[in-house]
Amino acid sequence: MTSYSRQDVLRILQISSRQLQGWERADLIPQQQIYSFQDLGQLRTLRILREEAVPAASIRHSILAMKAVAGMANPLLEATLVRTGTRLAFRHQGAMVDPIRRQLIFDFERLERGGGPSASSEPYPLRLPGKSLPQAIQDRFLAAVQAEEAGEKLRAMGLYEEILNLDRAYAPAYINLGTIYFHLRQYAKAEELYRQATEADPGYVLAFFDLGNVLDELERLGESVAAYRQAIALSPSYADAHYNLALAYERRGELRPALRHWQAYVRLDGRGPWAEHAHDQIHKLLSRDKLSIAWRADRFVLPCASPAALTLVGAKPAK
Repeated sequence: MTSYSRQDVLRILQISSRQLQGWERADLIPQQQIYSFQDLGQLRTLRILREEAVPAASIRHSILAMKAVAGMANPLLEATLVRTGTRLAFRHQGAMVDPIRRQLIFDFERLERGGGPSASSEPYPLRLPGKSLPQAIQDRFLAAVQAEEAGEKLRAMGLYEEILNLDRAYAPAYINLGTIYFHLRQYAKAEELYRQATEADPGYVLAFFDLGNVLDELERLGESVAAYRQAIALSPSYADAHYNLALAYERRGELRPALRHWQAYVRLDGRGPWAEHAHDQIHKLLSRDKLSIAWRADRFVLPCASPAALTLVGAKPAK
């Protein structure tokens, strides 16, 4: 097997020693002196993602989530990390996996190459390490997703109900059935199903995010904020949860928490129309004198004897 020294890696990938050390400190890759050809592939992926301004924290959270969902020791070796829209996903065994949301998604790049669809665009069950999914549930879930895609909502709802009769703890069925009711504007029923999903799987990020959405529609902002905060607690790099939480805080008049989550969103997803809106909100909030001073000061400034001598230290321009 061909091996490469650290100097070889720096030269081949055209990265600096500081970059490599930064990835090691961020736990994106293990520190080592000799690298294999597979290691070079991992490093090349990291270089591309960092060039696209994907934060190291987002990459790290996705790697950790993939380890938990798929039971992988090293997702960067066993799968391929790619950017898909505003999210990170892994290609693995012919499928595209969003490990944070714990769902399979369409691999559009594979479709363009003529490889055929590799997964459903709706949340699809992922097996957790050491657990197997009964064939009857797998078959019904796939049939339900296909029925949704064909516009057969009543058939899909019936299949999801059948799944829940077989397994009352199967969270993805609650989520998908709840989403159908959500789109039918039957928000009370959607809330009930999303709550059941959170009880069936307290670690299911998407369940808390969707619960936050329906509570927002019901104008129960306090509960909505709590649900979004739980989603973020489970997955700090879940950009959409930061975005919706910022909106909810603004609607409650809580501007400083809103600012924090707008800024978190643009750090995680700095491109596209949603990022532009987040940047606009940050600018508006920072333009308010009191909020601007409270947020921009890098360190506490002791009160001066004379008010006229007060100086703001460490002011930064808004991002």
